[in-house]
Amino acid sequence: MNKAVNDEVWSGSWVAERLGVELVGDPELTDMLGLALRRNPKRAHLLVSNVLGKHVPQSPSVVYGHGFTLGRRVRDLLGAEEAGAAVVLGYAETATGLGHSVADGIGVAPYLHSTRRPVPGVAPAGGFEESHSHATSHLLLPENPALLAAAGPLILVDDEFSTGNTVLNTIRDLHERYPRKRYVVVALVDMRSAADAGRLEEFAAEIGARVDLVAAASGTVSLPEGVLEKGQELVARYERGGGLSGAGSSVLAAPRGGAANGHSPAPLKTDLSPNSPGARGTARPASTRPHLTAAPTVPTRRIDLRWPAGLPDGARHGFTPAHRIRLERALPAMAARLAEALPAEARHVHILGFEELMYAPLRLARELEQVVDADVTYSTTTRSPVLAVDDPGYAIRTRLTFPAHDTPADGPGDRYAYNIAGAGFDAVVAVVDSRADTPELHGLLSQLAAHTPHVLLAVVPSYVPERPAMLPEPLRGPAFSSYAPEEVGWLLQDLSDVTLEAPTEEREEAIQSGGAHYAESLPVEYQPSERYQELFQEALRTSATRIAQAVGAVTELVLAERSPRPVLVSLARAGTPVGVLMRRWAKFRHGLDLPHYAVSIVRGRGIDANALRWLAAHHDPRDVVFVDGWTGKGAITRELADAVKEFEKSDGVTGFDPEIAVLADPGSCVRTYGTREDFLIPSACLNSTVSGLISRTVLRADLVGPHDFHGAKFYRELAGADVSEDFLDAVEARFPEAALEALARAKRLLDTDRTPTWEGWAAVERISEEYGIHDVNLVKPGVGETTRVLLRRVPWKILARAGAGVDLDHVRLLAEQRGVPVEEVDELPYTCVGLIHPKYTRGATGADGKAVAV
Repeated sequence: MNKAVNDEVWSGSWVAERLGVELVGDPELTDMLGLALRRNPKRAHLLVSNVLGKHVPQSPSVVYGHGFTLGRRVRDLLGAEEAGAAVVLGYAETATGLGHSVADGIGVAPYLHSTRRPVPGVAPAGGFEESHSHATSHLLLPENPALLAAAGPLILVDDEFSTGNTVLNTIRDLHERYPRKRYVVVALVDMRSAADAGRLEEFAAEIGARVDLVAAASGTVSLPEGVLEKGQELVARYERGGGLSGAGSSVLAAPRGGAANGHSPAPLKTDLSPNSPGARGTARPASTRPHLTAAPTVPTRRIDLRWPAGLPDGARHGFTPAHRIRLERALPAMAARLAEALPAEARHVHILGFEELMYAPLRLARELEQVVDADVTYSTTTRSPVLAVDDPGYAIRTRLTFPAHDTPADGPGDRYAYNIAGAGFDAVVAVVDSRADTPELHGLLSQLAAHTPHVLLAVVPSYVPERPAMLPEPLRGPAFSSYAPEEVGWLLQDLSDVTLEAPTEEREEAIQSGGAHYAESLPVEYQPSERYQELFQEALRTSATRIAQAVGAVTELVLAERSPRPVLVSLARAGTPVGVLMRRWAKFRHGLDLPHYAVSIVRGRGIDANALRWLAAHHDPRDVVFVDGWTGKGAITRELADAVKEFEKSDGVTGFDPEIAVLADPGSCVRTYGTREDFLIPSACLNSTVSGLISRTVLRADLVGPHDFHGAKFYRELAGADVSEDFLDAVEARFPEAALEALARAKRLLDTDRTPTWEGWAAVERISEEYGIHDVNLVKPGVGETTRVLLRRVPWKILARAGAGVDLDHVRLLAEQRGVPVEEVDELPYTCVGLIHPKYTRGATGADGKAVAV
């Protein structure tokens, strides 16, 4: 089946001759790879690995040895210290077992592989797309989010590195959520072009991280012009049963040089049905092919492996060094049970894994190889449709087709096992997880029984992470926050006793260098001067009626359009005072006592999924209305929409509407608002002392586990400066005089087209480019966001609309205190815009982060 089997025929020659595809590179490439044709409109050829254990039966020691050796090379590259902090990530489906083997070679690294199987109750920690694959979407479902949040090197493992797109997509997604300084890409073969190799280097420089590559062999694939169209035409012709002359009617070469099971050479046929042992070739169209035929007379024997309780069947949710130790201890006894179940006369035994379940069957096969007097080979079933041609110069000689049997999320479909039929196996042991042990499994077992006298089945329990039976009840004042207990329930955990504060300049440098995420620490709470406190009180006196009108208008819109009895869920912490005011308006105007909770949302990491689970368990998600103070450019609006989609996928809970209700929407990002003017909301002037003495929320892996709410602190020691109730009472006192305008405004808005235009986002992108920042995350538009920049970040400069009045008095004072220039700009779409210092390093004032302004 490859040059190791037939020294005269390379298992890629058939495709190479017909399509002009060439492999150029290391001499071992043609030993490691063959070629086949994909039944896929995105790419014509398929590099078929002879050492991966997916399409081609191979000795399990060879398969495991390649991955383990790569792991040893990674360990030597990193050194002991970095290897001890590393995490390995493998790709579904083909590289799940390879990634496991690499992690074993490193020795101390935990391992996670991506999956195409959503698991109810497990929230995705990320995901990415593999553009050329048959099934493109990958999910990351670690049981413990800390697995990906650690700062050590991330080792990404795939079977081949062809363009680099998949790896770039992965790193881009994860680096935004969990920035780190080093990545290592591992592959059996590196087949990138020179241009693609340069892209990886450019990307590494772009994110400011080191990216190394480790591969067993390297080269390039030379593809002539029009190869995709020629490949598609060739596949179509052979699937129709035409063009068979020269396809080869030779006896199927057996794995590792074994006999071809004694059948005479047979012409290429249209399908491998259970009633035609020895037939080989391509499959006829699925619409004409029966999936389940009469069961063969040979029964399937089940083997009880006695898989250790609680040991994961693979790394879909993570596999730790402790798990590895448990597996090593259990393998000899499980292999002995397999050996005992095999027929005494079996000399050619094949272990067949199942799609993403590659590692457990591989380790069982390798252990069995040590204890039985038989040739043991290993491969797995797959989702990928590949043309089969019975020719020694073609890598996929035969194909078994059967229905999916694990109730996949994307619906029923065909699955495949390659190079099994006609291979002369005396026994085949199918190893599946319990999710796949369904009546539809009969389709695979009956196909196998047509081509081997003995079919055995071993079922490994599918591991599903346990969740606590009950999430904790919300925190309430006065134990947590200075708000009355009925005003708000905080779906947070109390981290008041943990030191989380860091100097603003240190935080900014760490955030912009990629060394930390902004939600992993807290800024030192700003203590307002007497003059600034006077400005806050003056702003509250002059704007309380305006705030009350906006509160009334947005609450009336919610009651009219969203739910007659909404559950208010404010985004902590800026949204929480607004949520309390909306709750008070509903009681003032309608006599409603609305529930109100505060939850955490973190840019780049999404909303607290455990908070959503608590809400779904206690309320109808359709009644939940998310509340925030204002919109800037709309980043949190988009973050919430993405997070709700991810939650629906992970938990199967629908009904949450990601549309946020806000007091002010100057960025034109939402439909539910009290005004679209950019004006001073006094609660934006202060931090915890106007928000119930609660810090901003914290999400750090060592403090927030997979079953915890995000965290926050209660600053009890600031009680003397607390104006939270003062702010609420001052606005509520204006409700009677604001009611007429609030109701009239709500009526006008109900009759208005409020479709978001995202004008704010466009303006921010323009400002980012005009000022040479090139990062929209460092441009904070609007009065509220500008105030936050001055209070919590390292500001570079403030842009103020020419002629802006008292709304900016507090901004000008803060800018003066911090030595930040205020630049007046004509036709600014916001009242003001705060620019965070780009490329910040301590002591720098220039736009490049290094130069000192003169």
